[in-house]
Amino acid sequence: MVRLLQQDKIQPHWWRKSIIALLLGLTFSYGVVATFAWFGPGGIDAPVKVQFNMWLISFIWLPILAFSFLFRTAKTALICMLGANSVIYLLFFVFWWFK
Repeated sequence: MVRLLQQDKIQPHWWRKSIIALLLGLTFSYGVVATFAWFGPGGIDAPVKVQFNMWLISFIWLPILAFSFLFRTAKTALICMLGANSVIYLLFFVFWWFK
């Protein structure tokens, strides 16, 4: 059995990882749902889309919260979540601009 070095282990920054996943995971899921709501099938005025969008937030947010503990450190979790948020909101505004 091989022992891992300290830098190879997943660090126990679970408080910071939890806060990052709660806040940035929620904003990411809002961005995904907003992009789908505005530019998905039927547009924003689709009659049954409101309820679907409401439940879609939790189906995106909870796996992010669960998988955030697989990041090696809280710093990598923060960088990845900020990058994902930047990409989804940039995509939303690009779609909005060229609508």
